[in-house]
Amino acid sequence: MNPQPQNRNEPISLHDHAQENLRFIRAAMESTTSFTGVSGLGYGFAGLTAIPAAWLAQSQSETNGWLTIWMIELILGASIAFGFTIRKASGQGDSMLSASGRKLLLAFLPAMFAGGLITLSFFLSGFVQLLPGVWLSLYGAAVMTAGAWSVRAIPLMGALFIFTGAVAMLAPVSGDVMLALGFGGIHIVFGIVIWRKYGG
Repeated sequence: MNPQPQNRNEPISLHDHAQENLRFIRAAMESTTSFTGVSGLGYGFAGLTAIPAAWLAQSQSETNGWLTIWMIELILGASIAFGFTIRKASGQGDSMLSASGRKLLLAFLPAMFAGGLITLSFFLSGFVQLLPGVWLSLYGAAVMTAGAWSVRAIPLMGALFIFTGAVAMLAPVSGDVMLALGFGGIHIVFGIVIWRKYGG
């Protein structure tokens, strides 16, 4: 009696099936993992730049000069924070383009885009005195939403920004002082907390 012919494709099929399962498990785990690459150092250094920006802005006599300083600070602070975050994530073997990183960005950007549209509208309408509260509140909303995909301290930081924005809009206080407290003070404090608790 001749032995049954061996199916040469079976080991390959099992191997491919196992590989597919591993890819599925890895993708599922990645999609539920928080993005821990947010850099406390980045927040801290970005916060340090906001304090002199507030001092320079409050000394401006014209709206264009005031807004220009804060737009430069936006670019500078965001570049520092994202630069340090990309560096930290890379050191962890992670990326802003990972599943959790993309979810964080997609949660963060809509409120920031809305803030840009409101800034342009208020500037053209001459309501720039309301912008500090709007900036702080919308940034806080963006941070709280994105914080669902990051470390636990981030949503709390966002809530404090919303509170600071409410004070800036509803209380008779200097908008530049509140921006210094928010983008400066809150970033520095939480930057230190994240740096010490989560590293980097």
